[in-house]
Parts: sequence; structure tokens; C-alpha cells
Amino acid sequence: MKLCGGLVLSVFLLGLLGTVAHASSPSVLTEWTGIKPRHMRLFRSALQRQTSDEEQSYLWNPLPNQKWGKCMRSSSTSSLPEKSEGYLQVFLDGGLNQQRMGICDAVAVAKILNATLVIPHLEVNPVWQDSSSFEDIFDVEHFINVLKDDISIVRELPDEFSWSTREYYAAAIRPTRIKTAPVHASANWYQDNVLPVLRSHGIAAIAPFSHRLTFDNLPMEMQKLRCKVNFQALTFVPHIRALGEALVNRLRYNSGDSETAETNYIRRVTDSSNGQPGKFVVLHLRFDKDMAAHSACDFGGGKVEKLALAKYRQMIWQGRVLNSQFTDEELRSQGRCPLTPEEIGLLLAAMGFDKNTHLYLASHKVYGGEARISALRKLFPLMEDKKSLSSFEELSEIRGKASLLAAVDYYVSMQSDIFVSASPGNMHNALVGHRTYENMKTIRPNMPLLGQLFLNKTIDWSDFREAVIEGHKDRQGQMRLRKPKKSIYTYPATDCMCGA
Repeated sequence: MKLCGGLVLSVFLLGLLGTVAHASSPSVLTEWTGIKPRHMRLFRSALQRQTSDEEQSYLWNPLPNQKWGKCMRSSSTSSLPEKSEGYLQVFLDGGLNQQRMGICDAVAVAKILNATLVIPHLEVNPVWQDSSSFEDIFDVEHFINVLKDDISIVRELPDEFSWSTREYYAAAIRPTRIKTAPVHASANWYQDNVLPVLRSHGIAAIAPFSHRLTFDNLPMEMQKLRCKVNFQALTFVPHIRALGEALVNRLRYNSGDSETAETNYIRRVTDSSNGQPGKFVVLHLRFDKDMAAHSACDFGGGKVEKLALAKYRQMIWQGRVLNSQFTDEELRSQGRCPLTPEEIGLLLAAMGFDKNTHLYLASHKVYGGEARISALRKLFPLMEDKKSLSSFEELSEIRGKASLLAAVDYYVSMQSDIFVSASPGNMHNALVGHRTYENMKTIRPNMPLLGQLFLNKTIDWSDFREAVIEGHKDRQGQMRLRKPKKSIYTYPATDCMCGA
């Protein structure tokens, strides 16, 4: 019996170790079934919260006029050069919003060089393996037409340059490829280093190109052109806009009880023409495995999760993550830990959003799956996303394509009454800037404050709520002027906007 018991124990321990090792592989960083609210005291109080009509009215009020407005005046006459210096290709990596900013920069660089821009090539996303092209995401005809008086744009290279492809540049060193463009390069750098290539070969290809144009010391004409691309020329293809508009209508005209996605979709379509439009919040929940691992923070998943994240961090970045040198408490007190779904839910509840709030979850894949989201869903039972609002057929064109899914989320986010992003990133930056340009309410979480509040395990709901409200009074879309070296896409004033 002792031998048998020892064998059973050994098998059990080996199985446990195998489970931990298996969970450490990146393919298993998906579901954690044992996740419970980390801030149980606050969570229980938040579940029983009540908000007065006066607080609700203040919360949903649109932003007042901030004496800044759009002022991108289009030139009445064409400013195209008499002769193009050649064809400019750019190869853009990253996700949808990083590529969006790269497209704006590419147009400005083409203008600086008096070059003809080839519709930018979007690289396959290494994380999501998305091969969507510019034409799959953006309305090309609209893009070309809006910019026709600023630069020349072609869909494809003429036959004499058809050899200039991504595969051609991947095979060997080529004299027409520029791979040394520094981050935030100046206009002079392009004139000194790219213009000679254009004049010698008739074509120049820049790869990589993300964040390769400075935000400072450019003529105002160039800044306004970047703004024009971002806010006027880049519109999504019709089927993305149509699906986005359908989701917005279903959010505005329906109450949301818990049903299956298909039944929910049918009811929403049936009822969408009734009643008065309601208000809704978009929450961009940027909580994927890359962010969780890179942050080096503890997210309450226990030893298995900590081991899995450490293993993934070592595998992807060979341990070269600065945050890993600090303790979880140090990182949180500095505001360097992404907010978990539970924590962003507590923030929203403290600000006054109640259980009847229509919350749209803009996110690709949440690290930890439904187990991680369950606390947020309990706080906001009317939470929806693309799947719950759409039919299987509606999602068929974009299913499995991260850039198109993100485009739908971007569209819905721009139509929402309030936008909240759980942590900074490219989508956060793009939407904060775009909504600033449109003077729309956007809540920016005060990360250092929240980190310190969540570290306080004895704080009660009243004190937590008071601190949250006070700490976010000036973080709801109030105008912030761009400072040197800051992104024009996040801070459009003063480059894209004029004071009254």
C-alpha cells in the first residue's frame, strides 16, 4: 500500500509539473479558470452601488466648447509639382493604428520629396498573423481623391518597376531600398538620403517605416497634410462602415439582457427601429498576453500564471524587459501595470457608471479569456462586443482578421458617447487624438493614482470613489496642446486645430 501510495503521489506531482510546464508555453496563455476578484472588498461594494440622477446627468454631458476647432483648409489650387522625382514605396509593420500613423507619415514624406506615392504595403502582423492589405481596410478611391491636389498616388507600380516587391527586397541588399531611416527622421534627412536614390533609380522603397518622420520642425503645410490624411482621407471600406453602423444602432436602440449571440442579434434587428437613441461607452480593453508578459506585473492568476508569463517573457524578449527588475508593488505605485478588466470595471463604477450602462468591449483577445472578464461583466451586465451584437454571417468577412476587427472597433469607438482605454497604446493614442479633434468625451485613467489605490487593501468604497472622481476631473477629454516630441496623432492641437 505504501508503494502504491508513493506511486500515486509521484504520478500526481509529475502531472502537476507537466501541467505547469504545458501552461508555460505561449499556446496555452488563454484561459485561467481560477481567477477571482483581487479587490473583493471594493468589488462587493461596487456591485451594490447607486448613482443619483444628477451624477448620471453630469457623467453623460458632452464636452463643452473648448475654443479649439478644425482648421485644415484645402488649397483651392493644385500644389502638385510639375514633375515627380520618382515612385516612393513604404512597408508598414505593426497593428492597424500603427500602420494608420505610418500612412499619414508616408504621404508627408512623398510631399517632402515631390514623389509619387504607391499605396502603402502593410506587412503581415507577426502577432495576429493578419495579411490584410490597404485595400482590404481603407477606401482607396476616397484616399486618392481627397489627396489629389496634394500628392500623386498610384495603386500599383508601372510595368517597368514591377520588380520592386517585398520579396525582392527580402532576398538581398538592394540599392533602391532604404533601411536606415532613423526614428523621427527630419525632412532634411529624407532630402539628403532618399531623394538621390529617387533621382538615380526612379524609385525608392523604405522599410521599415513606422515612426520614421519627426513631429517637430516641419513646415505647417506638412503638419496639416498629415492631419488631412488622418482625419479626412483615411476612411474604412464600405462593409466595415456598414457593420460598424449596425452595431452602433443596436447599442443605441436596445436594452441588453443576457442571451445567446444569435438570439440577441435577431431581437436587436427586430427592435432597432423603436424608441429613443440611448447612450453607450466604449471600453478598449488592451489586455493581451504580450502586454501582460512585458509589463512584468502580477495579475492574480497564481503561480501557474506567473510562471507562464515569465516563460513567455524569456522566450520572446530573452528577459530584456526593464520592468522585470522591479517588484509588483513598485510597478503599480508608478502606474506601470495595465489595468485588469476587474480594475477598469471598478474605475468605471466609481466614476458613476451604473448597471444599466451600455458598455461595448473593444478588444481582440483578452489574456485569461472569460474567466478574466467575469468580474467586469458582473459589474456591467449590459456589456456587449462584436460577437454578441452580430450574426455569424455579418462577421464572416472579418473573422480571423485582426486589422478588420480592429477597424470595426475603431468605427464604433468614434461613434460612442464616451471612450475609455484601459492602458496606453497605439489604438488609445489614435482614438484620443481623433476624439480630441471632434471634441468628444474621452476618459484617460490616472494610472499612478489607481495603482496606489489598488495597493491599499483596507480602503473602503466611499474613499476609493472620492479619490477616483477627484483624480479624473481633468482627464475626460479636456484639450491638451501638443508639446515638443509628442505625437501629432495624439495631440492634434495646435497643428490640426485652430483656437477661437
